[in-house]
Amino acid sequence: MSLAASELRYGLPESAIKKILGILSQYPEIEHVWLFGSRAKGNFRTGSDIDLCLEAPKLTLCKRLEIENRLDDLLLPWNIDLLAKHEIDNPALLEHIRRVGVVFAVEATMPVDR
Repeated sequence: MSLAASELRYGLPESAIKKILGILSQYPEIEHVWLFGSRAKGNFRTGSDIDLCLEAPKLTLCKRLEIENRLDDLLLPWNIDLLAKHEIDNPALLEHIRRVGVVFAVEATMPVDR
């Protein structure tokens, strides 16, 4: 059964978004989550990956890798590329995220069951 376009946000079913946010909400270091790339621009394809940038200056590399592993364990049918904004040293990538990125989640809107 396929979902109608009206049931999708960024080409993702709400159930997938809730699973992703369920993981991210367990990390109080995360202040904002930005979706960028083709899903943010609206030119994604069925198998397009999910590009997420975490605004979390206090997030350690170890914690980010832990989050990546937990997101991978969700076994979603899309790859999730997870970046921490403070680790990005490519000015063009930072500009791309600033220009096309959309807020995927902010601390106040993540599920409160931390």
